[in-house]
Amino acid sequence: MRDTRFDEGCETVLGLGEVGEDQAGLVGGKGAHLGELSRLDGVRVPDGFCVTTNAFRRVVERAPEVEALLDRLAGADPDDRQAVRALSAELRRAVEEAVIPDGLAAGITGAVARLGEEAPYAVRSSATAEDLPTASFAGQQDTYLNVVGPAEVLRHVSRCWASLFTERAVIYRRRNGIDDRTVRMAVVVQRMVLPDASGVLFTADPVTGHRRTATVDAGFGLGEALVSGLVNPDVFTVRDDAVVARTIAVKQRAVHALPGGGTREVTVEPRQQERPALTDAQVVELVRLGRRIEDRFGCPQDIEWCLTDDGFRIVQSRPITTLFPVPDPVPEAVERRTPSVYVSVGHQQMMTDAMKPLGWSMWQRTAMVPMHEAGGRLFVDVTPRLASPASRAALLDVMGKGDPLVRDALETVLERDEFELPVPDAGDAGDAGPVGPPAAGAPEASVTEADPAIVAELVERSETSVAALERDIRTKSGPELFDFLAEAFEEHKRVLSDPLSIRAIMAGMEATWWLNEKLGEWLGEKSAADALTLSAPGNITSEMGLDLLDVADAIRPYPEVVAFLNDVQDDAHGDGFLDGLVKLPGGSAAREAIDTYLRRYGMRCVAEIDIARPRWSERPATLVPLILDNIRNFGPGAAERRFEQGRLRALRTEQDVLTRLRALPDGERKAEATKRMIDQVRAFAGYREYPKYGIVCRYFLYKQALLEEAGRLVRDGVLDEREDVFHLTFQELEDVVRSRRADPRLIARRKEAFRSYEALTPPRVLTSDGEAVNGAYRRDDVPAGALAGLAVSTGSVEGRARVILDLADAELEEGDILVTRFTDPSWSPLFLGVAGLVTEVGGLMTHGAVIAREYGLPAVVGVDQATRLIRDGQRIRVHGTDGYVEILG
Repeated sequence: MRDTRFDEGCETVLGLGEVGEDQAGLVGGKGAHLGELSRLDGVRVPDGFCVTTNAFRRVVERAPEVEALLDRLAGADPDDRQAVRALSAELRRAVEEAVIPDGLAAGITGAVARLGEEAPYAVRSSATAEDLPTASFAGQQDTYLNVVGPAEVLRHVSRCWASLFTERAVIYRRRNGIDDRTVRMAVVVQRMVLPDASGVLFTADPVTGHRRTATVDAGFGLGEALVSGLVNPDVFTVRDDAVVARTIAVKQRAVHALPGGGTREVTVEPRQQERPALTDAQVVELVRLGRRIEDRFGCPQDIEWCLTDDGFRIVQSRPITTLFPVPDPVPEAVERRTPSVYVSVGHQQMMTDAMKPLGWSMWQRTAMVPMHEAGGRLFVDVTPRLASPASRAALLDVMGKGDPLVRDALETVLERDEFELPVPDAGDAGDAGPVGPPAAGAPEASVTEADPAIVAELVERSETSVAALERDIRTKSGPELFDFLAEAFEEHKRVLSDPLSIRAIMAGMEATWWLNEKLGEWLGEKSAADALTLSAPGNITSEMGLDLLDVADAIRPYPEVVAFLNDVQDDAHGDGFLDGLVKLPGGSAAREAIDTYLRRYGMRCVAEIDIARPRWSERPATLVPLILDNIRNFGPGAAERRFEQGRLRALRTEQDVLTRLRALPDGERKAEATKRMIDQVRAFAGYREYPKYGIVCRYFLYKQALLEEAGRLVRDGVLDEREDVFHLTFQELEDVVRSRRADPRLIARRKEAFRSYEALTPPRVLTSDGEAVNGAYRRDDVPAGALAGLAVSTGSVEGRARVILDLADAELEEGDILVTRFTDPSWSPLFLGVAGLVTEVGGLMTHGAVIAREYGLPAVVGVDQATRLIRDGQRIRVHGTDGYVEILG
C-alpha cells in the first residue's frame, strides 16, 4: 500500500506507513505501534490504514446526546455498577447510531478501495489510552475479524468507536485514574491474514518477570480460539535462543474465516490435534523477531502474531504492564557481568507502597548503604555479599532473622544452575551494610554489654541535633537551602551510624535472642523474651499509643466535643476542625490535648519514610477515628493501667523463670546469666524504636522547608502546584530551584508512572533479569488450610478479623484482630484496641512485632496475601507462638 493521506484536509484517514509512536494522540496506542512496526526492518505488518481520533471527534461533536451522557457518567457513583452499566449501554448506542459525515465515509471507503474492496479486513479499536507503558487496556475495546466490503467496514468502524464505552472499559479507566472525556478512539483497518497458526509471544516471562525468558502460546487458525478460551494453546519457553520447555495441547477446535465474512469454529482433524502448531525452529525465529521489537520499544512486549506459508506477520505489540521494573544497572554491576540480586528495602521498613520520586530519592541520600529504585520502591544490591561464603552466611542469617521469606528467596536464587556468583573482591562488602549480628547460638561472651545510662545520653544527643536542624533550616531558602541540606544529610547519617547507638540497639536485640535460645534450651519455653519485654521503658512508639489514650481521657468528659468529633471529616487541609473545637464547652482543653500530642508525634503518619505522605500535623483529622475508638473502647486512666499491668506481668515472668532455673543443675549460674540478660533487654529494648523517630523528626523539617520553597516556585509561575515537587527527585528539584525552570511534561509523566506503580506488588527479592522471588515457608508443622507466617509475639487468640488497608478506615471493637498489609509506627495506637495482629510483611524486629510484644498481642507476620485470603469479618485464630493463622469461618 502506498503511503497516501486519504483525507488531506482533516487528517481523518492515514496510511499505516504514515504514522509512528509519537502520534498515539492521533491514531491511538495500537495504531501508533503498528505504524512504527511497519517501518522496522524484518518485521512484516499487514497493510492497512487508521481512522484517526479526529474522525471520532467530528462524529461525537455532531451527536450532542453523547456529551450529555458523558456528564451523567462522570457524576455516577463509581461503585454503582448498575448505573455505570446502563449509562455505558446508552453511550454505545448513541455512538453507533451517530451519522458518519459524507467526506469521512468517502475517505474510509476510498482507503478500502485502494487496498481491495473484496478483500477481508480486520477492524480494530485503537484508543488513546491503550497500549501504554503503564496500562495496556488489553481486551477493553473491540476487534472485528473478516469484515468484507466497504459498507461493512464503515459499520464496524462505528462499532469500534462505541466499544470505547463498554462497561469493562469504563471501569478499567476509572481504576487507572483516566477520565472518560480525555480518551479518544481511533480505528485500525488492516487486510486480514488467514493464518495456519497464530498466538501470543511474551518477550519476558509474564509470571516470574524473568526478562531473558520468552514464552510463546500457539494454536491453529485465527487467534480468537486462544483468546476466547476455546482451546488450550501449545506453550513454549525460550531462553538464550533455545526452547527449554514445551507443553503441546490437544487442539480439538480452531477458528477460521468464512469466505463471505465472519468466522466460525471448526473441528481439527484427529491426526492433527496433537501436532505442535509451531516447530522449535519457528518458535526461536519468532522470539528473535520479538527481541527486535522489544529493543525498538525499550520494554518487554506482548505480541500478537500470525503464521502463513510465507512467514510471520505481527498484528499487534503492546508493553507488558504487569511486570515489576528492574533497577537501572550501576557501572559496578555491568562490569561484573553476572546477574545482580536485589533485596527489597520496603519489606524491611514495613512500607511496601510505591513512593514518589522526592521520597525515594531523599531516602537514597540519607541511607547508610547504596539503594536502587525500581517501580517507586528501593532495593539493595546484595550480589557482592553473596559472593563470599563468609559474608553470604552472615547475610542469610540476618535476613532470616528479619524475614524468613527473604532468606528463602535468596537461597532459591542461589540454588539455580544458571545463577553464577561473581568472584569476590577483597574488602567488597556490597550494598548490604554491616554483616549483621552474631547468631543466636553464639557464646555468652559475644553478647553485647552496654551501660543502660547511654540510652538517655543518645536520646539527648538526638534531640540536640534535631533542635539545631530546626533552628538553622528556618533561615535558608533558594540555592542556599540545598547547600544547607547537603550538610544536614551528612549529620543525619552521622547520627544514624553512631557506634554507640548501634551498640545500644544490638544490646537489646542480642539479649532477646539469647533469652529465647537459652530459655528454650533450659526450660522448653518458646519465645520466652516476649513476656519479659512487656512495658519496657523508653519505647517512643508504644508511648505514642498510650499517650493517645490520655488524649481520649481529656476529651471524654465533654459530650459536645465527642459529638463534634463524630461529625468531623478529614478535608484537604485537615486542620479546620481544631479551630471549631474551641467554640464548644471543653473544646479548649480538648484542643490543648491534641496540640500537645501533635507537638510530640505530629511528624508521624502512615508510610512515613516517604516524605510526600501527609503528616498528622498536616492532617490532624486523621487521628479523630483513633481518638473516638479510644473513648468508646477504654475507660479513664487506661494508659497508666495498661502499662502497669504489662510491667507487673513481666516482673512475675522474670521471677518465675529465675525460680525454675535455680532448681536446675548449675542453676545459680544460669539464673545469674539470665537475670543479666533480662536487665539488659529491658534497659535497651525500648531504644530500638528511637532512631526511626529521630529520622522522621528530621524528615518533617526537611519537608516543611522544601514545601516553603515549592510555594515560592508556584508564586513565581515555575510550578503549577506545590505538590508537583513530590514528582521530582531531590536533584531535579534542586536544579529547578537554581534554574527557575521546570519541565511540566516530566512531572505529568511521573504522575502517570506513579499511578501505575501503585498497582504493582513489590517482590522481596528481585534479580537484574527481572525475576521476582518471594520465598516460601518450608514447614510441616502448619495444619492443613492454615496460613503460615512468622511467630513474633506469643499467645493464641480467636476473634473477628478486621481487614484494614487504610488507617482512616479503622473501626474496631474489643476482641477484633487487625489484618493488614504492613504496619509502621503510625499504626501503633490501633494496637491498644485489638486482640491480635496479622500482617503480610514483617520480621522479628520490625516495628509491628516490637510493639505487639510490648502490648502482649499474639501476632503473626509475613503471612503472604493475608488481606486477600482472610475476609473482613471472618473469625480467625492467631497462633502467635507457633506462627500460623487458622480461618474458622
